[in-house]
Parts: sequence; structure tokens; C-alpha cells
Amino acid sequence: MSNPEKLADSSRILDAIRAKRERHTATAGDIEALEASLMADIDAFDLNEAERQARREQLASMQGGMGDASLVFPEIVPTGTVRHLEHARKGVDARRDPKRIIDGSNLLGQLRHQAELRQRELHSEMAERSASNNALEHALKKLFFFLHDLVQQLNIVKPAVERQYAAAGDVMFSGLVWQEGFADYRTQSQAKGALVELVTLSYQLVSPGSFSIARDETGIEPLRTTLFDYGLQFTCKEFKNERSYVERAEFQISGQVGVSARWKADFANGLLVLESRNLERLGSVIHTIKPEAIDQEFLDEFGRLLLGLSNRFRELAKR
Repeated sequence: MSNPEKLADSSRILDAIRAKRERHTATAGDIEALEASLMADIDAFDLNEAERQARREQLASMQGGMGDASLVFPEIVPTGTVRHLEHARKGVDARRDPKRIIDGSNLLGQLRHQAELRQRELHSEMAERSASNNALEHALKKLFFFLHDLVQQLNIVKPAVERQYAAAGDVMFSGLVWQEGFADYRTQSQAKGALVELVTLSYQLVSPGSFSIARDETGIEPLRTTLFDYGLQFTCKEFKNERSYVERAEFQISGQVGVSARWKADFANGLLVLESRNLERLGSVIHTIKPEAIDQEFLDEFGRLLLGLSNRFRELAKR
């Protein structure tokens, strides 16, 4: 309804009210015509359009922000449309299901493939490591059984050992005889597999005599350190001057040489490490040996080495 029409209707209503107040009587026809016009206006009135028009006028009256009256808020969608949107939203949620995302992800597929390859590598490495560890343990067991039997026989026979040991330039051990030997082994903890990881051999050689060496003040400590490193048994008698300073010392060295050989398993590198002291000469030596080198020939040559006989131990140890 336009504004002029509204003004006309309002004017007629006001005229009717004024006539009533002034006790003017309208004809029945005029009253019926007025009622019919009012009812038609009521039937034709569009409430939604009136609401939209009021919103436009309110926006148009605003000075800042969105001043264009044509820019109005979205209308409320029909009920059916809302249901359709809810159904579409459910479809989106289904596509975001974690399992569907994982199954359809190219990145996760690549990672899954890499994980499978890594698992195969780990299984292969574990199998190789297990085989290597078993080879080391097998070699150490052969060493122990051989050495244990060997020292049992040598402890009875007590053979002469054809070897000389030179110490500090003044001492020469010779005429040595096997006195006593002992072989032992050690295993890992149960948590690590209880594999044999160490075989030890120790024995004493005895010379018929002892040695006496004198050193002045400057040579005392170097000789003492050397004898300690060799593991030789000795006593030291110091001579002091009037001011209690040590001027010289006499070392009494017994004719006994202790020999040791420690066979250790290097599981990380798949090797045997032989740490020996006074085996071929006074002092310490380290050899690395592959476990497959430990065969009967190698063991026999190592036994010859212990007795100071001609041997091929170093040659076989490099195989």
C-alpha cells in the first residue's frame, strides 16, 4: 500500500471519528463502504514485506557502515532447504571420517610403505646380528674347551717354555718353566641372552733365579712404573741421605712371570678381541680376530705360542 492511500484512509477514519464526536450521523451505506475498504486493506497487507521495508528504512537512516538500503541480511531459508543443508553437512562429516582420511592419504600411504620396508630391514638386521652373535659364542666355546683341557695337561707336565723376556735393559728372564695355569669364561646376563662373552687364560712361568737392579734417584720411578706395567713381583729398598732425600734404590725382582690372555666378544662388530700381557714379550698386545678363524689348526698354533715353540699364530690370526 502506497503512502498517499494510507493518508487517505487515515483521513477518512479521522473524519468518521470526528463526526461521531460531533454527533453527525453517517449513512449506513457510507459505514459499510468504509468497513469493506478497511477489511480489504487488512487482507492485502503483507507483513513480511512490511518487515523488510522497515529494515531497509532503518539501514538507510544509518550514517556509517553499510549505508546502502539494498544491502540487507539474508532471508530465512524455507524449512525444506534447512533439511537439505543438514543432510549435506552430514555428508561432509562422513568424508572426514579418520579411517577414510588415513586410507585415502597419499602421504600416509608412503609412510606406511616406508615403515614396512624398515620393518623388513630390522628383521633382516636382527637375523644377521643373531647369526653373528652365535658365531662369536661358538668360537669362544671352542676356545674355552681347548684352553681348559690344555692347561689341565700342562699343569701336570710342567714343561719348559722356550722363551726369554727382557726387562728394563738389565733383566733377562730365561730357563722358564710352566708352573700353573687356569682357564675360565663369563656369560652375559639373562636379559642380554646369556651368551658367552669372555674367555680368560692365565698362567705363571718360573725362572730359577731372581734379579737385583740398582737405580739412582732419577731412575727409580721409571723402573717402578715399568715393573708394575709388566705385572712383575718385586721389592724396592730405598737409600736416603742425611736430609732424608732418596739417593738410590735397589729392586729385587723375583723370577716369576705372569701371563694372561683375554678373549672378548665384540658383538657390535662381530669380532673377537684378544688382549694379552707378557704372552710373546713383556707388555700388552691387542689382536682382532674373525670368529671363523678359530679352527683346530688355529688352536694348535696358539698352544705352540704358549710354549714358546715355532708357530703360525700371527699368520692365522689375520685370516
